[in-house]
Amino acid sequence: MYESVTHAVRVVVTPTFVMEKSEPEDSRWFWSYRVEITNFRPEAITLRSRHWVITDGLGRVQEVRGPGVVGEEPRIASGATFEYTSGCPLGTPSGFMVGSYRMQGEDGAFFEVAIPAFSLDTPDVRRVVN
Repeated sequence: MYESVTHAVRVVVTPTFVMEKSEPEDSRWFWSYRVEITNFRPEAITLRSRHWVITDGLGRVQEVRGPGVVGEEPRIASGATFEYTSGCPLGTPSGFMVGSYRMQGEDGAFFEVAIPAFSLDTPDVRRVVN
């Protein structure tokens, strides 16, 4: 579990390696990740867009930007939590992801919320930290 808090919004990410969707003989490894976004602000917020930076075990970087998450732009009431699950394939047996959400408050103002960096490791690969 990986966690960050920015502007009174907590983001918790739990990645899981999915062997059933992986094909190591074809250099394809797959992870799912569950995200929980909790709003500790006094007003509701809306998640408008996402930005991911995905780095594989060889240092190759892919950036992903888009509206909302999993096809929606959720409104998260004060004190509420929004959860979703998504996935990520890599061409190496390890890597990591980090990113941010662009949120909008009820007053119309936008602000960025950090998504914590999290590791994507297959169970049989030794972690290497530089």
